[in-house]
Amino acid sequence: MNDKQQKLTSVAELEKKRQGLNKQRSSDAPMIAVCCGTGCQAYGGKKIADAFKEEIEKHGLGGKVEVKTTGCHGFCERGLLVVIRPQNYFYQRVRLEDVPEIVSETVIGGKPIERLLYESLATGEKIASEEEVPFYKKQVRLVFGDNGYIDPYEIDDYIAVGGYSAFSKVLSGMTPEQVIDEVRKAGLRGRGGGGFPADIKWQSSREAHGEPKYIICNCDEGDPGAFMDRSLMEGNPHAILEGMMIGAYAVGSSIAYIYIRNEYPLAVKNAYRAIQQAKDYGLLGKNILGSGFDLEIKINRGGGAFVCGESTALMASIEGKVGEPRPKYIHTSHKGLYNKPTVLNNVETWANVPLIINKGADWYSKIGTENSKGTKIFSLVGKINHTGLVEVPMGITLREIVYEIGGGIPGDKKFKAVQTGGPSGGCIPENLLDLPVDFDELTNAGSMMGSGAMIVMDEENCMVDIARYFLEFLEDESCGKCVPCREGLRRMREILDDITQGRGEESHLEMLEEMSEVINDGALCGLGQTAPNPVMTTLKYFRDEYKAHIQDKKCPAGVCKSLITYHIIEEKCTGCKLCVNACSYGAIEFMGKKTPVVLHQSECTKCGACKEVCKLKAIEIR
Repeated sequence: MNDKQQKLTSVAELEKKRQGLNKQRSSDAPMIAVCCGTGCQAYGGKKIADAFKEEIEKHGLGGKVEVKTTGCHGFCERGLLVVIRPQNYFYQRVRLEDVPEIVSETVIGGKPIERLLYESLATGEKIASEEEVPFYKKQVRLVFGDNGYIDPYEIDDYIAVGGYSAFSKVLSGMTPEQVIDEVRKAGLRGRGGGGFPADIKWQSSREAHGEPKYIICNCDEGDPGAFMDRSLMEGNPHAILEGMMIGAYAVGSSIAYIYIRNEYPLAVKNAYRAIQQAKDYGLLGKNILGSGFDLEIKINRGGGAFVCGESTALMASIEGKVGEPRPKYIHTSHKGLYNKPTVLNNVETWANVPLIINKGADWYSKIGTENSKGTKIFSLVGKINHTGLVEVPMGITLREIVYEIGGGIPGDKKFKAVQTGGPSGGCIPENLLDLPVDFDELTNAGSMMGSGAMIVMDEENCMVDIARYFLEFLEDESCGKCVPCREGLRRMREILDDITQGRGEESHLEMLEEMSEVINDGALCGLGQTAPNPVMTTLKYFRDEYKAHIQDKKCPAGVCKSLITYHIIEEKCTGCKLCVNACSYGAIEFMGKKTPVVLHQSECTKCGACKEVCKLKAIEIR
């Protein structure tokens, strides 16, 4: 961005600016897109981008080949990612020493480098094109796609790809009522967890008495394994700003907040930069583009409390109060932030709005299912070959996500469950893998869409221990304001502790079910009400594992230490000493070469180190 850029004073000037930028650029121009999202920065993304620039200059290609530092491309497990455009050659696990070869062989020579290409897990085939990589092939990257093409630090990149054209369209030819009606016809539902229709929230705030009205973007995202909102805010902050601008215009708001957890330093930095650039261009402030519309966007950095993902707790935090939820006898759309009408949506929801305005509700509503329109971004993590961010149309099945996009389970192990919706979500078993992924179907299965975390588990996961883990997390993160959540979660976790430590009783199962219902009915906020979901779904779908822990005092998955013992399979053991060296407690005694070792149970801490290093599979869990 040119620091001497004059403020744009009309929609016509913005469009003229866009045309000028596009004249300077060509879609066929050579470009090296280097992923510099948080994950790829850990692999040295900035250093590699700088190395590309130096190499380009060395070959006399300065001004002819652009090196672009982009946001997250999604395929995090294969970082660092580099895409050579316009051929879209997809290079994965790139390191600093690969830079000269990429420039000479691909940028100059036009040939892909075999060893840097993705190799199909199924066929071993090398795949050169980004769009043909299985991880990307079934995705529909409407919201996330621009991450791989633009520099989030440059507003001109966003404008060049059509950024702020939806905002221009709204200011120049749509009434607030028409904007809300378009969102209604599109069927946009909030992507932050509850799936509440965006248009109802917007209309309710517009009609509510009280000034000023507030717009809030929730980028708090505290779910374990979730990083969708962070990556969007890091990689394409202007898309979120544009959505918020359109929402503010529709509602009649002149003040907006972005609530970002402070543990997201790159997202915070890029959001601040985007807001300043939008101000410099006259897209924020007074009399925007000569329309008479005013808007100021501020950033509030959260302290990392999980409960502040709940709307009323988040608003309390912005007000400088303790982040605790309050009863919603009156909706926040009528009395929210500072007791004024407030619209709160999450990052992904706001990023969908420009798409709807630009391409139309009819186009948008054709994507997805009857009651769940558009796409959804999931963080696909856990026991899966391809971890990362995936954007898929609503209605795709869990099987397609896990096996076709995610590449299946590592080591050919058996799939056991997938948890959707974060720590308050439910665990869905193998027999429901063909379940369509949308708001209603996941809820009917006992889980929920949530913000979009999707954690895959295999045969080596104990579902009782999984329920205990998530309940322990929620107990720690509970604000403690209401009794059902504060006391109920603690008691449920204690019962699960007893079960996993061999003290379980038959009556515990009925008690867990009763307490789940009480918490679900009586907790103050949505986080508390959904907290029992991991227990309820594991009891429903994996009850046999609970019974094995209680009746047989065994953990079928071999996870719960109190219920397992390690044993040497003598006919397989050759006395190689790998397990002896791996045991930090001296529990394994070397008896001589070609003689089975002896494991002393009284000294074994059940850490599993011996089993991990044994190449002969001569150690088993009983």
